Amino acid sequence: MTITHNGHSATTLRGPRATQFLTEVESGDPQLVMARWTGNYKRGNERTARNHPRNRR
Repeated sequence: MTITHNGHSATTLRGPRATQFLTEVESGDPQLVMARWTGNYKRGNERTARNHPRNRR
């Protein structure tokens, strides 16, 4: 399984890691899970943005 962003490969997952990733994506916030798994979780603003009134559902 290859995770891409804007047409570029972000990371490749195989075997049990791919299965674990898919399980987490289905049970949680997909954007947050992908940011954590691809290593693009440095800024720490994902949780703040998710809780902003404009982004609540």
